[in-house]
Amino acid sequence: MFRTALRNVLAHKARLLMTVLAVMLGVAFVSGTLVFTDTLGNAFRNQSAKSYDDVAVAVTTPANQRDEKTRGITAATLKKIQGLDGVDTATGRVSGFAGVADPDGKLIGNGWSNTGGNYSPGKDGKDSAYTFVDGKGPDAADRIALDQETAKKGKYHVGDRVRVATNGPVKEYTLAGVFTTEDGAVNAGGSLVLFESPVAQKLYLRPGEFKEVNVAAAAGASAEKLLADVKPLLPKDAEAKTGKALADEQAKQIQNGLSSLNTMLLAFAAIALFVGVFLIANTFTMLVAQRTKELALMRAVGASRRQVKRSVLLEAAVVGAIASVIGFVLGLGLATGLRSVMSQFGGKIPAGPLIVSPTAVAAAFGVGVLITVLAAWLPARRAAKIPPVAAMNSVHATATVKSLVLRNSIGGALTLLGATGIVAGAAAGSDGRTLIGIGAFFALVGVIVLIPLLSRPVIALVRPLLKRLFGVSGKLAAQNAVRNPRRTGATASALAIGLTLVTGISVLGVTLGQAIDRMTTDNIKADYLVSMASGNSLDESALKALEKADGVSAVSPRQDAWMKFGNQEIGATGVAPGDVAELFAIKTVSGSVESLGDGKIAVSEDTAKLHHWKTGDTVPVVYDDGKKENLKVGAVYEDNEFLSRILIPKNLLDPHVSHADIREVWLKMDGGESAAHEKALVKALGNNPAMSIMDRQDIRDTFGGFINTALNIMYGLLAMALIIAVLGVVNTLAMSVFERQQEIGMLRAIGLDRRRVKRMIRLEAVVISLFGAVVGIGLGTFLGWAIGQTLKSDIPGYALVVPWDRIGLFLVLAALVGVLASLWPARSAAKLNMLTAIKTE
Repeated sequence: MFRTALRNVLAHKARLLMTVLAVMLGVAFVSGTLVFTDTLGNAFRNQSAKSYDDVAVAVTTPANQRDEKTRGITAATLKKIQGLDGVDTATGRVSGFAGVADPDGKLIGNGWSNTGGNYSPGKDGKDSAYTFVDGKGPDAADRIALDQETAKKGKYHVGDRVRVATNGPVKEYTLAGVFTTEDGAVNAGGSLVLFESPVAQKLYLRPGEFKEVNVAAAAGASAEKLLADVKPLLPKDAEAKTGKALADEQAKQIQNGLSSLNTMLLAFAAIALFVGVFLIANTFTMLVAQRTKELALMRAVGASRRQVKRSVLLEAAVVGAIASVIGFVLGLGLATGLRSVMSQFGGKIPAGPLIVSPTAVAAAFGVGVLITVLAAWLPARRAAKIPPVAAMNSVHATATVKSLVLRNSIGGALTLLGATGIVAGAAAGSDGRTLIGIGAFFALVGVIVLIPLLSRPVIALVRPLLKRLFGVSGKLAAQNAVRNPRRTGATASALAIGLTLVTGISVLGVTLGQAIDRMTTDNIKADYLVSMASGNSLDESALKALEKADGVSAVSPRQDAWMKFGNQEIGATGVAPGDVAELFAIKTVSGSVESLGDGKIAVSEDTAKLHHWKTGDTVPVVYDDGKKENLKVGAVYEDNEFLSRILIPKNLLDPHVSHADIREVWLKMDGGESAAHEKALVKALGNNPAMSIMDRQDIRDTFGGFINTALNIMYGLLAMALIIAVLGVVNTLAMSVFERQQEIGMLRAIGLDRRRVKRMIRLEAVVISLFGAVVGIGLGTFLGWAIGQTLKSDIPGYALVVPWDRIGLFLVLAALVGVLASLWPARSAAKLNMLTAIKTE
């Protein structure tokens, strides 16, 4: 039977090609994902381990420039550590934000990973953490060193003047050297600026203090003993660990971080393979139908049902094995390509070999063969039931009405169960997402089972239109599309699954995007938002500079603070009393926001209800410095997503904080937004590359842009499933044309010319594709609505939006898929020789 199976595979190479392609793409997705994440994890683990190669003990402190209570490692403590037995070197480190401007004044890097640190040379005059390719480390207060990538992007050379922004005003430094490093910030697409140690301490902590200390052991010294000796010398908040322990921790964090990426990619690979199941099952179903006579003859000469079933499954296993080999090779190429793509987008991956683990190999071949065999199981079972007497017939008997009734009953029950679960989950709100997921699974399976039943009435609706527009070709296409409901259903199911997911994601994404957009436009009246590109707090000097900028009519910071009201600590926002109402659409429930100017506070409606406050109440407050005060509630306002629960005049807050935590500054300009106004703000900030200035559109894009980015990523990942669905349409049509050779020959003989034959096949493909698209779009919209209901309470102004433009585009693309998928089968049908086709059984 194995020889028979192998012979059948070789005999039907062309007909099995699409199956091989489908399995190959799915396996490539799976193996590429596993190899890529294994390679990524190995590279980052090696980089992490390498960074701790020379570190026996690492000391870290929570020291913060803004917090005088927590202290760093002093120079005296560092000297004591250096004097311990077994210590070779002990290097103090301090770091923070540093942004480098390119020649056009723009920030090099992405902001959050732009860092600065201190250059700390040892006895040999070198810092072992950095390898200089040009020049040397900074040896004066006005000199810096840059990492090689940043110097290259900024076209800087040793001796050039470089503008660097930290948390204060921009300063110019002379470039003393260019170095290479394994620093994670640089590998993430950021930059690294090295200052002389006293300069870095003044910028990021306090003179004479370090945030971290790395201890290198002398030859033969024990890291554990050094750890025990170092700990007693440290301040109470400091933490010390061995370099190996830290490397292991980072390796675990890397593994955990990559596991979510791995899971997401494998989920989309599973979707692609699930779609491929329909293509494989369809292929083997048609192959079995076309070989009815052959299989019946095998039964007649002594083959048992088990042997016949085994031969079909062996064919599937051979096809799966071949596809797995090709898919695995493609997966290696995909993993390599993903590394290159990440590098193109600024994510520098540490150098390292491609990691092909036994798990990746086993998963690729296991998935490829197993999926193919499972998909072929039902066709194999049907093949085993072919009676020997069928050898005298030219075709196999059609499915019984009983089997269709049973199938439709099961499909109806599953669909009803799934729909009930989805509706119940939507009604449950944020707690119903799991129920919706379970319901979606049953609903999708139920609809797939019901698709053959649905195909007849749905396609019957368009049959008159096809006949009127395309004549005989249209009438025959509609009849062919419903001639075999099982085949039509299996072909349409693949497209339906893909478009269910695409439509559901689109409905949810567009709805959320518009809700967030409305939230932005409804709550904000400001023209500009200024913040640090790094996400750090703005310096008070930036606020003062903006207040004096040309054209500014209203300006207010969003200064974060925490205060105790009774026993509860609540977040508050320090604002400019006279201007805040000009910058935000604050809808008052009672009182007036203008009362902020009289030293009163304003509270959100929810907060007021929670604490039973009302306008005119006096509430006791404890500031962050421990001082107490009684404040009067001057206004209660509707919740605003851009303001905290309590608004307090900035002048009341400032005496109680050592450093103002200003996250953002909002501005309104005379005459609104303009290039001249933006230029005036840039000038007021001293052309600081670390400052982000956003206009209203930028603000909308920032808050809603991630939705579109996420949608595009989802579309890209689902593309594989849709490609496999297209292959399914091609495969069905090609094999349908093959088994209808005699019929097509007869049609040609009675006058249907080649042009009309091509049109018939094309229309058949378009009808099947659009049928699958309509089913998928309907189910996807339903799921998008249900999931949106669980998010409704968290997003103010949420309202379902059906993206009719995108749905229309999906239908057009589905029709185009049908046309493209039919090109080869239609051409083959039109080229059939009439006499040869008529003689074909």
